[in-house]
Formats: sequence, structure tokens, C-alpha cells
Amino acid sequence: MKDAFGAPQSLLVLGGTSEIGLATARRLIARRTRTIWLAGRPSPALAAAADSLRALGADVHTVPFDALDTESHEERLGKIFTEGAIDMVLMAFGVLGDQARDESDPVAAVRVAQTNYTGAVSAGLVCAASLQAQGHGSLVVLSSVAGERARRADFIYGSSKAGLDAFAQGLGDALHGTGVHVMVVRPGFVRSKMTAGLAEAPLATTPEAVASAIELGLRRRSETVWVPGALRMVMAAVRHVPRPLFRRLPV
Repeated sequence: MKDAFGAPQSLLVLGGTSEIGLATARRLIARRTRTIWLAGRPSPALAAAADSLRALGADVHTVPFDALDTESHEERLGKIFTEGAIDMVLMAFGVLGDQARDESDPVAAVRVAQTNYTGAVSAGLVCAASLQAQGHGSLVVLSSVAGERARRADFIYGSSKAGLDAFAQGLGDALHGTGVHVMVVRPGFVRSKMTAGLAEAPLATTPEAVASAIELGLRRRSETVWVPGALRMVMAAVRHVPRPLFRRLPV
């Protein structure tokens, strides 16, 4: 259950090496989160991430998780909930892909879609069912402003995030009144290893800033969080730009 400060006492991060996921875990540990599960592909990076959180005083466990191996999700993720209640699940996995390459390599493009959307649908439904069975908890889904409108520069990634965003919103409606809170987080360009080497977009942010927004959104029981907040109005305008003009914008 959440403590007197509104922070979850237990956290499951899907995408255990995600910079945003780890920044969120660090922030919540400072708010008295004590049990952390990091789900990801076994690797030295996952082990190092767990050790870094243990150094902050948390009880940290790792569990094998592959977004593409959807047949294993129910068993592996469901088992975590048998170990004790999970107050918050953060879906932080995803791949950016390479737009130029993926346009000429349908197999690579499909891998982006399967990771970001199909894998998230599977993992999201498994975790939602477990949260509902225990009668409480938050499911936080990392979406992206890229899903708000398809851009020439990243429409494969953006379309996968658009699907994820729509799925998460619908799941939130389905779980309304059950005690389970679903929050969709829409960051803009995040300075991270995933975006290293890319041209930085306006209103760029950091994993720590996204983590701060997630914490505030949890306390407010928000359903949608934009990071930074100014992107809400920017994207509201972008959605209504006529398509011929939109094609000419440097986006």
C-alpha cells in the first residue's frame, strides 16, 4: 500500500535498465519506497542497476523479462505478484529504432512495433489483472509526444507510441472504479542514451525531470502527464496544423 506520503512502498519497473525507470525508482526510494523489482533481459547492466538501488537502501530483485516474448509474460510477471503486493508498475521499456533503416527493412520496423505496442499490450494486461486482483495500485505507462501526430522523421516509432497511448487510455477507462489507477506519461525529447547523437528537439527534458513529473502525477492521481507541461498546449496546436503545411514544417 502507499504510505502516509502517498508514495508506493513497492515498485515494479518493466524495462529494468531504463534511465527514466531508474530515475523514478531513485526518487521514490527517497520517498520511502522499499521494495523494487527490475524486470529486463539478464545482463551486466541490469545487475548494475539493481546494485545501484540497493546502495540507496532498497530491497531490489531482478526478474527476466523480454517484451517480445509475450508467451512468458503471464507466468513471469504474474509470479512477482505472488511474492507480495505491488503498489506501482512502471512500463518503461521501448525502442526508438532507426527510421531511415527501418523504412527499407520491414522486419526491423515490425520489431519496433512489437516491442513498443504488442509487448506493452501483453505486459500491461497481465499487470492490470494482477493489480485489480489485489484491489489497488498504479500502472504508469511511458508514452511519448511522438504518438500525438505522425511525423516524417519518426512515424514508425510514433505510430507504435500512438497505439500504446490509445491502449493505455482505454485500459484506464476499463479499470476506473476498481481501485487501480492508470497514468499515461507523455515526455518530449528526453536526453538519454537512447537519443544520444540525435538533434535535440525544443523543450527537451531529462530522465530526472520525467521522474519528478511521475511522482507529482501519482500524488495528484493524474491520468495524463506531459513533460514538460508546456507540451500540452504545443501539441494541441500541432494536431490542428493543416496537413500540407505540416509536411513543410521542420519536425
